[in-house]
Amino acid sequence: MNQSLAGLGGDAHEPAVDVPGPSAGRGNDEDRLNIRSSLAFFALHLLPFLAIFTGVTRAALVLALVTFTMRMFFITAGYHRYFAHKSYRLNRIWQFVLAFGGTMASQKGPLWWAAHHRNHHRFSDTERDVHSPGRGFWWSHVGWILCDKYNQADRSQIRDFARYPELRFIDRHDWIGPWTLGAICFLIGGWSGLLIGFFASTVLLWHVTFTVNSVAHVFGRRAYETDDTSRNTLLVALATGGEGWHNNHHRYPWSARQGFRWWQIDVTYYVLRALGWLGIVHDLRPVPATVIEEARGARARRRASDTSP
Repeated sequence: MNQSLAGLGGDAHEPAVDVPGPSAGRGNDEDRLNIRSSLAFFALHLLPFLAIFTGVTRAALVLALVTFTMRMFFITAGYHRYFAHKSYRLNRIWQFVLAFGGTMASQKGPLWWAAHHRNHHRFSDTERDVHSPGRGFWWSHVGWILCDKYNQADRSQIRDFARYPELRFIDRHDWIGPWTLGAICFLIGGWSGLLIGFFASTVLLWHVTFTVNSVAHVFGRRAYETDDTSRNTLLVALATGGEGWHNNHHRYPWSARQGFRWWQIDVTYYVLRALGWLGIVHDLRPVPATVIEEARGARARRRASDTSP
């Protein structure tokens, strides 16, 4: 095995340290929306409407499509499948490329994102889950982000990657990525490129990403009898490049592939396979055959139950 590859050692559930989660009492001040940051968040939703005055150019629409697709991959393949779950290996250069690309999505830094996600898997759908759907659809979709409680992440959750100084730097300075991308969109497409190519694309990217935490815990089918409410949701999978096969993912989160069956479309995995052929990605973790068979067995039991008198 190539020891020059980054992210060696440890498991996707790295720490054995307790992490503060939502308290049982719902009146905690830290759980309340931060009005100032929330107003800024919602104000960004309104910026694309200024295109009424600038017009919407073809270049702006192309920019929006490219920046949405590119950043979705950085989140799904980078922040999620690599930094949170270590489902494949990279060298340090490509590791940093994924980290920097992920910051362009304006979803904070890779260490913050992955640490909270690991916490989500440890305490999924319980009071200690940072975006538990048990606290309501709004909370799991966006409410948890708008309160002050989760502004910081416990670095003990992400020790395996926090040891890299370049990752700590980009995590602290996560504004560099989106500002850089916004400037590029403006230089290419002018004000229309900035408003549509960057801001509209960013808002859409936020909410499509957030559906994995909200929609995919409420709507869809369950192939596996996991101890949470995760579901496989086709529309979320199509919109996010494969993240909607969420029940699969909660059953075996270490796999680089979330569409466990051939017909479960997982574009992120297809791109990772292609990058593997190019020698960029290494050691993609597969889905064990026993996990696939488990779903078949569960399906057979459901059918037998449905046909029994």
